[in-house]
Amino acid sequence: MPKKTAPGNYQKLNAQPRIHQRAREIQEYGTVTHALPLELEEPVRLEMTEQLNQLLADTMTLRDLYKKSHWQVAGPTFYQLHLLFDKHFNEQSELVDTIAERIQLLGGLAIAMAHDIAETTQIERPPRGREEVPVQISRLLEAHQVIIGQCRALAKRASALGDDGTNDLAVSDVLRTNELQAWFVSEHLVNMPLVEAGGSAAAAD
Repeated sequence: MPKKTAPGNYQKLNAQPRIHQRAREIQEYGTVTHALPLELEEPVRLEMTEQLNQLLADTMTLRDLYKKSHWQVAGPTFYQLHLLFDKHFNEQSELVDTIAERIQLLGGLAIAMAHDIAETTQIERPPRGREEVPVQISRLLEAHQVIIGQCRALAKRASALGDDGTNDLAVSDVLRTNELQAWFVSEHLVNMPLVEAGGSAAAAD
């Protein structure tokens, strides 16, 4: 049916896609809207979205570091670490969505593109090439340490500002996931014998 544009005038519908479109941004990065009745003042939401975006950038970097390690891990523990790294990658991916959705819910804009993430993250950039397993794990643990420190600071600040939702996200979701992953990964750096037990008892035998 023709689309009516004005009294007495009709325009035929056109199925041709209108590509290469550009326009002004409808919201600038670093601002918040007032759409939802959240009972949180604008300065609070601005501060929380800024801190959450830093956490998001670092979480996305850790996520990708896990995928890099998953692809490039080598050695006798390849199979175990290959699976563990991919599991942690998937869990970090879920956190990325959780953090981004909290930012959007607060009226802000979640950081998204790789070049913006690279400019924002506090996690050290690894080389493109393959590194030894102990180095891969050390990098992952250092990244976890960055995020865990952020979570603790963010949770305290959110609680002080009355943003209970952000406080809960920082503790229940991000902090606990990162603590557990750091534990699982760190155990692979313990220097334990694989075949013969060490110590005086084994030496006596």
